[in-house]
Amino acid sequence: MKTPLNVTIAGAGIGGLAAATALARAGHRVVVGERASEIGEVGAGIQISPNGMAVVRAIGAGAALDAVSLKATAVRLFDGPSGREIVTLDLEKHGRGLEWRFVHRARLIEVLKAEAEGAGASVEVGREILAPPEGAALEGDDLLVGADGLHSKIRARVDEASKPFFTKQVAWRALILGDGPPIAEVHLGPGRHVVSYPLPGGLRNIVAVEERGAWAEEGWSHTDHPGNLRGAFAEFSPRVRGWLEAVDDCFLWGLFRHRVADRWWDRQQVLLGDAAHPTLPFLAQGANMALEDAWVLSDAVSSAPLPEALRRYQDMRRDRVARVIDAASANARNYHLSFPPVRFAAHSILRLAGVVAPAQPLRRFDWLYGHDVTKAL
Repeated sequence: MKTPLNVTIAGAGIGGLAAATALARAGHRVVVGERASEIGEVGAGIQISPNGMAVVRAIGAGAALDAVSLKATAVRLFDGPSGREIVTLDLEKHGRGLEWRFVHRARLIEVLKAEAEGAGASVEVGREILAPPEGAALEGDDLLVGADGLHSKIRARVDEASKPFFTKQVAWRALILGDGPPIAEVHLGPGRHVVSYPLPGGLRNIVAVEERGAWAEEGWSHTDHPGNLRGAFAEFSPRVRGWLEAVDDCFLWGLFRHRVADRWWDRQQVLLGDAAHPTLPFLAQGANMALEDAWVLSDAVSSAPLPEALRRYQDMRRDRVARVIDAASANARNYHLSFPPVRFAAHSILRLAGVVAPAQPLRRFDWLYGHDVTKAL
C-alpha cells in the first residue's frame, strides 16, 4: 500500500461507515463526523442485494449482518386491485446462489459502525464536517470524503449543487407488526404500488408510492396521517388494505430526480453515495450503490496517489450508477401502468415468462446483481 492517508468522512450513514471500515482495514487513519447528536432509530427496512452483500462480506461485516437480517427467498408480483398473483421470482432456485437480505436500516448502521470502530476508525457524533474555506488546501496526505447525503455540503464545493425536480410521485414508509416468510411482495396498480417484506423481530416494512401532482417535501422524516395512505390505496386488495389498516404512524416524502454529479472529486475532496448520485427507490439500490462506492474508493486510494486515485474511482463508478438510476426510473413506469390494455398485456407477458422462462426476469438484471466490485478491480 502507498503512504497511509488521513481520511475525514462527512456522514455516518451506510456509505460513510462502509468506506470508513474499508479504508481503516487498508491501513488509513479515518475519522467519521456525523452532525446528528446520536445515531438512532432512523429509517425503516432496506434491501441489501447481492452486489451490496459482496461489499458487506468483503469488509468483514457479513456474519454480524446475518444475525440481524433475513435472507430473502423470493419476490412476488401481484395486481394491486384484484390481488391476483402475476409472477413469483424464486431467488433460491433462480438467483444463481446470490444473496438478498432484508434488514432494518438502524440495525445495518449499528453493524457498520461496530465494524468501522473495530477496524480502528473513530466515529464522532454531534460533529459536522464542512469543506475547507474557498482557496484553502488540505495537507498532502489528507482526504475529505463527502458521504453527507442528498443535501451534501461537500458536493457544492466539488460539483454544481444538484437541482432536483419533483417526479410527481410521493412515497410513504411505515412499519407494522407482522411476520411471514422472507418474501418481498410488490402490488402494482394504476399510478401507484406497494412493496412489503418482513423484518426480524416480528415487523413488516411497507413502502407505498403514488403518482400525484401535489408536491411533498424531500426527506425521510416528514410525518403524515395514516388515513392519507389508506385513502390512496383504498381500491387495492384486502391483503394490502389490511396492512395499511395496521399503520399507526407513517412518513411521507416527495420523490425527486437528481442529476448525477459531473465531477465527483476536486483536489483532495471526493463524493460518495447520495452526495454524488441520489437514486429513486424503484430498484432498492441507494444503499447498495453507496456500499459499492465505498469499496471502490478504498481500493483506488490504497493503490494510487491522489488525484489519480480519485479520477479512477469516478471513472469506475459514474457510468454504472447512471445506468442504475435510469433502470430505477424505468421500473417506476412499469410499476404504474394505467391504460388497461397495456397493463393486461404487460402482466400477461410476465405470467407467461414465469411459466416458460422463470429465470429470465432475474437474468435481465445480471449486470446489476451479479456485479461484484470486490472482484472486478
